Amino acid sequence: MSGQGSSGNVIAALCNVFIPGLGHLIQGRLLAALFFFVSITVGYALYFLIIPAVFAAILHLIAIISAARYKPEE
Repeated sequence: MSGQGSSGNVIAALCNVFIPGLGHLIQGRLLAALFFFVSITVGYALYFLIIPAVFAAILHLIAIISAARYKPEE
């Protein structure tokens, strides 16, 4: 992937919309993918407590933006 705004980053951001962390996995960032997937999934699973669900929604948005703005080191 060439950099920010590339089609690879757009695809990664779209993957993150549907499955949190998948876009980071596509970009080759395993730890970020694992962190986002586990934390967002747990937050959404605890939706009945309200606060974890709100936290998960904000973290989900951060994951999408993070995948879209990723610029690999060269």
